[in-house]
Amino acid sequence: MVNNTKCCVYMICPYCNNEDTNVLESRGLPGDDGVRRRRQCKKCEKRFTTHERIVNIDLKVVKKNGKVEQYDREKLLKGVGKACYKRKVGKEQIENLVDDVELRLLNRKTTEIKSSDIGKMVLNRLRKLDELAYMRFASVYMDFENAQEYKRFVLSSKTVNNFSDDI
Repeated sequence: MVNNTKCCVYMICPYCNNEDTNVLESRGLPGDDGVRRRRQCKKCEKRFTTHERIVNIDLKVVKKNGKVEQYDREKLLKGVGKACYKRKVGKEQIENLVDDVELRLLNRKTTEIKSSDIGKMVLNRLRKLDELAYMRFASVYMDFENAQEYKRFVLSSKTVNNFSDDI
């Protein structure tokens, strides 16, 4: 016997906490990994957007000190966001950059990824997106000992790309 009962998923309005909302529009997110929905509350009639995505990414990040952590998308978004602070880089561009990095990570044969590999991937993408954001991210990621090291990096980055797109 098949149970034809529909399962209801309620999206709570962030303004009035009402569970009764309408979906006005749905669009796929880049890479077919989620859905963006525009909603309207039936009670207060305010509109809001939800991003629905599968979040069970089973990746482990191996830090410089050998410690292994669970991959954290929000941590990566925050780091890239800080590098792009007050730059002409939109949230959608940052999301797309992180989506692209995640896709590359998921397509690897291993579930354990070195943090340095993730850093190189981000640097490659930031370099193409915004030069100053690239420099900001590099200043943290590359852990320069002093200003002279950073100065050499800045000067050399104008002529040589130190990173491969495959990483």
